Order: sequence, then C-alpha cells, then structure tokens
Amino acid sequence: MQPTGILETAKATDPLKALLSYGQSMWLDYIRRDLITSGSLKKMIQDDGLRGMTSNPAIFEKAIGESSLYDDILKSLASRRDLDATGRYEQIAIRDIQDVADVLRPVYEESKFRDGYVSLEVSPLLALKTQETIEEARRLWKAVNRENVMIKVPGTAEGLPAIRQLIGEGININVTLLFAQEVYEKVADAYIAGLEDLGKSGGKLNKIASVASFFISRIDSLVDSMIDDKLKTTADAQQQALLKSLKGKVAIANGKLTYQRYRRIFSGPRWEACAAKGAQTQRVLWASTSTKNPAYRDVMYVEELIGPDTVNTMPPATIDSFRDHGRLRNSLTEDVAGAQKVMDDLARAGISIKEVTSKLTIDGVKLFADAFHKLLGAVEKSTQQKGQNA
Repeated sequence: MQPTGILETAKATDPLKALLSYGQSMWLDYIRRDLITSGSLKKMIQDDGLRGMTSNPAIFEKAIGESSLYDDILKSLASRRDLDATGRYEQIAIRDIQDVADVLRPVYEESKFRDGYVSLEVSPLLALKTQETIEEARRLWKAVNRENVMIKVPGTAEGLPAIRQLIGEGININVTLLFAQEVYEKVADAYIAGLEDLGKSGGKLNKIASVASFFISRIDSLVDSMIDDKLKTTADAQQQALLKSLKGKVAIANGKLTYQRYRRIFSGPRWEACAAKGAQTQRVLWASTSTKNPAYRDVMYVEELIGPDTVNTMPPATIDSFRDHGRLRNSLTEDVAGAQKVMDDLARAGISIKEVTSKLTIDGVKLFADAFHKLLGAVEKSTQQKGQNA
C-alpha cells in the first residue's frame, strides 16, 4: 500500500515547500516502485518541494518483500543462473535508482547540481573494509550511470579514506551513520581533501556533491534509556532533576553544535580555495528524523533543525505530519549556548556522549548488515516463488 498522505493534495501554504525559503532541502527517506510509476514522486516535487531521495536496505526489503510491485523483474531474474541474491537485488535497486534519478533530473539542473539526488548504498557488509568499499562504490556508480546519484558510504574509520578517494575520483558521496561531532569533522576534512585531489588531477569541482548524514532520533532513544536507568539508582533530588531535564534534548543539541562545526569548516582560506574552483559545501543532512517517543512532538526533529545549507530526509509519515502541522522558524542557530549547556549537563549527569555515539555507530553498522541479510533473503524467496509460478 502507498503510504498515507503521499498522494494527498498539498495545502495552499505547504510547510514542506516553505522549508526551502529557510535554505533547507526536504528529501524523502523511502523508495518503492509505485512511487515512481504512479506519478506520486513527480507530484511531491511539484506540490511539496521535494528535492531528493535516500534509500537503505531496510526500505528496499520492505518494498520487495511486502508487495507485488517487483514481480515483473523478479520473474525475469528467476532464470538468471549467473546472479546470486546480491546480484538480483542490485538489478532491482539500480532500476529504481535510475528511474528516480531521471524524475529528479529537473531539480538537479535547476538547483545547479545542489539537489535532485537519490542515494544507493554500498553493501553494509563492507562497512569496515576500505578497499572493498572503494571498489563497490566505483562499480555501483558506473552501473547506475547517472550524474545525480550519490553512493552511500558509512562514516566509519575505514570509510574515511574511501570517502576521500571516491570524491577525488569525481563520485558523489552520501556519508552515512554519523553521530559524533568529532567524526563529522573528519568526514568534512576527507571531503575537502578529496576535492583538492580532484582539482590537482584536473577534474571539475562544480559538479561534485556530498552530504554528511547525521542521525538524530537514535541519540535521544539511547540517551533517554540511559537516563531512565540512572533515575532508578539515585535518590538525590538534584541529580534526578538534572537527569530529567536532559530527556529529549541531547540529539537536537548535538545537531546544533555539529552545524556550528560545519560553518567553521566551510569558511577560511582552505575552503575558499576550493570554492573559487566552483566547489559546493558538503551539507549536513539530518537523518533518522522520525520521532520514536510518543511523548515528544511528532515533527520535533524537523522543526528544531531548520537552517541554511542543510537537508532533512524524512520518512513518509513525518512528511505527512509536517505538511499537516509543521511550524517554521530558523531554529538551527537558536540558543547555541543552550545546546552546549545540554552537552555539559550530560557529562555532569555521568553520561559520556562519546560512549553513546560509539555504541550507536557499532549498532548502526550491525543493524544495516542485518537488514541487508534480510533483504537478500526476501529477494531469494521472492525470486524462487516467481520462478516456480513462471
């Protein structure tokens, strides 16, 4: 079934569309065949101001395993003895990615290569393997053969040299699984170094694009659970008040401080030398922006992170909610001192943000790998069923 609201007519003053006037691009964190074939994607571009799309193994697994939308291609792949489950999945994914890229092409042209991208993931099983990541990213980039595609590479320690290498070869990269401010700085440095490498080899910098996907709600989910654990073990009223004051605050504070780092990094002589050759900044992209805790406002991670030169990639339910009751303001640069105080208070409460972000990165790599295995299982099962029915 199509997600609710995606086909609905947008309101006359669509808050989603208005995000662009604040310098933020709205991308859709979702992919499914009927979104492309029904004209819904085109409609979202026109009515909601949609500027791009992201995908991941879990999204593809749902799309393939829970619908009949891919029966045609699964049937044709059933007789392909030369392909394993990964190869079959890639055939399915590449077709969708190419078709989405073609629908988004006018956005890509009109925005002068700033928006209009769709992302395809390097296998999550390679998250800790630098050379294999580089080789797979090259292969996928060539197979999709669209300028307005980004290849997703995780921001692990092993991913950093791959990011620099691939940017240096002129491949657009969506750096994923970012949680820590310090890691973000390393990612931004890898991007700039890659641009410098590309410039030295005579490549054009104006068509290279990259985003740094910073995950939001997962931070609050983990921190809030740690706060709950601590509340059970302390009777100190002051400590309890401190812990309670931090609930639902850390992810946004972390995002605001990351954005301050973005502003510092993409200024000054080193960056200006790249910008003079036409390079564009590597925008921060807010990912994982659906609200997991029902006690929190359902569009909190959109409303509190609005600011220039950013992207928010939202799942369909969050898009529907923000279209319906989203409130707009330049929130990202508000009360930066308050954001720093939240992080300082977190340390005072005995919770290490470094431990939080390290755990989330390790867990994230595992979650994506698990989703990928599940996806391959769904492809294999569906292919066999279609083969038997053929």
